[in-house]
Amino acid sequence: MNAQGLVAGIDVSKDWLDVAIGGEASRVANDAAGIGTLLERLGRGVELVVMEATGGYEALAASAIAGAGLRLAVVNPRQVRDFAKATGRLAKSDRIDAEVIAAFGEAIEPQVVRLPDEQTQELQDLIMRRQQLVVMKVQETNRLAMMRGAAKKQIKAHIAWLEKAIDEVNIDITARLRTSPVWREKDELLRSLKGIGPITSSTLMASLPELGQLDRRAIAALVGVAPFNRDSGTFRGRRMIWGGRAHVRQVLYMAAIAAVRSNPVIKPFYERLIARGKPHKVAMVACMRKMLTILNAMTRSNTPWTPGLHGAN
Repeated sequence: MNAQGLVAGIDVSKDWLDVAIGGEASRVANDAAGIGTLLERLGRGVELVVMEATGGYEALAASAIAGAGLRLAVVNPRQVRDFAKATGRLAKSDRIDAEVIAAFGEAIEPQVVRLPDEQTQELQDLIMRRQQLVVMKVQETNRLAMMRGAAKKQIKAHIAWLEKAIDEVNIDITARLRTSPVWREKDELLRSLKGIGPITSSTLMASLPELGQLDRRAIAALVGVAPFNRDSGTFRGRRMIWGGRAHVRQVLYMAAIAAVRSNPVIKPFYERLIARGKPHKVAMVACMRKMLTILNAMTRSNTPWTPGLHGAN
């Protein structure tokens, strides 16, 4: 137990929530009734609730826990696995996983999250759906070259349907941004940075609410564009990025591709890195990090992009 009080660890699956509190484990259903029971147990002195991100199965419980005013941290499963290995906890079951998550919360005291409101969740769902459609289109396009006859015709028809569906989702995303004055103002603010388009802007608003609230190093680490040393003894390895929010990084990479072509700050920055012998991928990650730093400063000060103000460093 940490100095702040009891920490609850919750292992999430589609049907069940395994809960560990103060060395005691229990299980409730991952539905409205089970979560009601869970909230009663958490209300008995629990100060922090820790659960893993599972790709959506945690959403109902997380919303209820945060809505009840409890401090909640939704953590990367890989961090918990690494913690388990480091502490010699190699056995695995739903109950053991919940106990490990609780121990992780006690030892690490992870950052408490602020869950998005309903409008933001709807936008996140649309962005996720767009990503799914784009992946399916890429997969079908790759299959097209291997097919002949009726199969090839069917794949072409499916690709056409996917393209139409992507266009419709893009329209829905834009509509969501335009219905809220707050979102509209923030969208216009982010898109004032040359290279940031509607998809990048909407993804940042929905999936990176910490933008403008953290310093440049913390926001870069959160997204996963901060290089980490790989040194041991006299060995000096190449610095590499690790972890972070992959879907945010993906759209930021596409924005950086546009920026290195036309942005008056990012383009010469990229060219200087290449001239110094940096590999293309390393230079691109540096451009992504610089763009994120600029966006973070813009959001913090609520100031549209000005090259002389937001590009000097």
